[in-house]
Amino acid sequence: MPNAKVLSEKQAVVEALVERINAASAGILVDYQGITVAEDTALRTEMRKEGVDYTVVKNTLTRIAIDKVGMSELDPVLNGSTSMATSSEDPIAPFRIISDYSKKLGDKFNIKAAFMEGKILSEQEIAELSTLTSKNDLYSKLAGSLNAIMGGLAVALSEVVEQKGGAAAPAEAAE
Repeated sequence: MPNAKVLSEKQAVVEALVERINAASAGILVDYQGITVAEDTALRTEMRKEGVDYTVVKNTLTRIAIDKVGMSELDPVLNGSTSMATSSEDPIAPFRIISDYSKKLGDKFNIKAAFMEGKILSEQEIAELSTLTSKNDLYSKLAGSLNAIMGGLAVALSEVVEQKGGAAAPAEAAE
């Protein structure tokens, strides 16, 4: 039986995991067996840039937290080496980054399971989400499209004014 101090520390870890999972719009559980320090450092750097929280987690404590938030379907994958990537900002970022690293590192880095907004995702859904572009890329594309539309409108209006013989004279005030 663990002493009271150890037990309270573990309870605090579980509560922190519960808060993290509840706050996350998406999360992925990963088996990271055999990756090098350099590979792990590169992964963590990319995760930080994208606002993804990535940590190694203890299976038993994670199982308790997962059960508390009602996702006990994930219990069977909580064995061996497990890390968790969660994001509350861009739900696609962890999928894209983890999928890229899984392809680069092969059998050393595998996706165990994933969830999005409290729903457990299938392997097919995980694969589909990993191919989507990031939220910032989508914003950039939208801004570019809007800019092109506005530029086209400006050119069209300029052509209309030129065809009508220049800018119209301002209306004179009635006397």
